[in-house]
Amino acid sequence: MTDLDTAHAAMAAAPDDDAARLRFYERLADSEIFLLLGAEAQGDQITPALFDVEDGQYALIFDREERLADFVGRAAPYAALPGRALVQMLAGQGVGLGLNLEVAASAMLIPADAVDWLAQTLLHGPSETEARLTAVAAPRNLPQSVVTGLDRKLAIAAGLAHSAYLVAATYDSGAQGHVLAFVDAAPGAEKALAAAAGEALTFSGIEAGVMDVLFLRANDPMTARLAKVGLRFELPAPPEQPRYTPVAPGMDPEKPPKLR
Repeated sequence: MTDLDTAHAAMAAAPDDDAARLRFYERLADSEIFLLLGAEAQGDQITPALFDVEDGQYALIFDREERLADFVGRAAPYAALPGRALVQMLAGQGVGLGLNLEVAASAMLIPADAVDWLAQTLLHGPSETEARLTAVAAPRNLPQSVVTGLDRKLAIAAGLAHSAYLVAATYDSGAQGHVLAFVDAAPGAEKALAAAAGEALTFSGIEAGVMDVLFLRANDPMTARLAKVGLRFELPAPPEQPRYTPVAPGMDPEKPPKLR
């Protein structure tokens, strides 16, 4: 059972639950999607195979290569891309998505207006502000859905930062809120991390703006303060690149030499 299968089942079981519906669309955006093409890709140019349904055109997508193969039943061109990239590509074109049709319980038609909505939602980036923290404390009165959403988002942000702390904060203006502080963010990763934090709020059903994002180094005095009271999130380390060691032909038992 895939992540999309699980999210779809939860959404289907509670059709009036907005939170379950948001979680499904979040999983769609974060998943690798296999798109059936109408022709072989030409460099970075792809042409989805489009099918007419009574209410419009649909591109066919699958969350596993095997499911695409089962549906097509023959060799066919396809492209693998993140769900968020797919909806941005199709936004505004009046094209819906047919997910896992005929091959999984998560089969469904996602209409074009839902594709447009998701694309727009993913475009909502954070805005920069300047404020000074005067006090920090353990996070309080924050829905568990936000904490779960952050944990899920940061789990796929491998290598973008070492860790993060969630705290309740008071600003020099007297305003109060919550801050997610990233420690030792990778160069250039700030925008992606801030967007991930914002999406965790959006897809948890929480209004934007209830949490700010801060970037610190491990040796910053503020980091030590946050570590005492904050909820810590560990970000996965980046995957190690395989080390290539030349091997003489026929010496690797897993790769015997081919006869000509």
